[in-house]
Amino acid sequence: MPASRTIVAALCLLLSLAFAASPFFVEGFAGFDPNQFPVPQNNPPVQPAGYAFAIWGVIYGWLILGLTWGLFKAPKDGQWHDMRKPLCASLAVGAAWLAVAVASPMWASVLIWIMLLSALAALFVAPVSDQPWAAWPVGLYAGWLSAASCVSLGLLAAGYGWLDETTAALAFVGLAIVIGGFVQGALGRAPTYGIAVIWALVAVVVANYETTPIVAYVAGGGALALIFPTLKAFRAV
Repeated sequence: MPASRTIVAALCLLLSLAFAASPFFVEGFAGFDPNQFPVPQNNPPVQPAGYAFAIWGVIYGWLILGLTWGLFKAPKDGQWHDMRKPLCASLAVGAAWLAVAVASPMWASVLIWIMLLSALAALFVAPVSDQPWAAWPVGLYAGWLSAASCVSLGLLAAGYGWLDETTAALAFVGLAIVIGGFVQGALGRAPTYGIAVIWALVAVVVANYETTPIVAYVAGGGALALIFPTLKAFRAV
């Protein structure tokens, strides 16, 4: 059993490296092509401003650092092991996600929800100790995925003509707020989760305050509401 835990720890680190390297193997991906949808999605209001995606650099780096620390400092720890198992699943799917996204927004949406659910499973069982190396990077990752998975549904809803762009944005930005508030409140720790969701919502405000103000108002209100459970999680540190 201890040996198998070390193998899982090493595998989790390797998957984080593969995940971080995946953009180098899918050149030029900067979001879905508008023409990948039956109704082209040019500047859809559900999508955050482009600068927000820079958070991926922090996510990749922090996950790699945290999992490296865990491999050498806690390779056989039971709580780390419980976190690593679902996190391995999320990172494995994440390593393939960009290649799928180039081919099919529909399948990319399915995969990003699998990434989210497995990341949340990892977050809720993350070690109570060693939070800067375990719960915090996983929280940032899961928080951004919570927003991104809702954006993917909003793009599908508008892109396939199920909803108009504004309605889709309101529905799925609202869903991101509900998920973010519920998870951060139930978790009661790892404030990086709430920070990532707030980051995404503020970027939705930036993208929409001139063109689709109602979406900006909803996103801004959600960001403000999420400050409270996030601050409460900070006090639990």
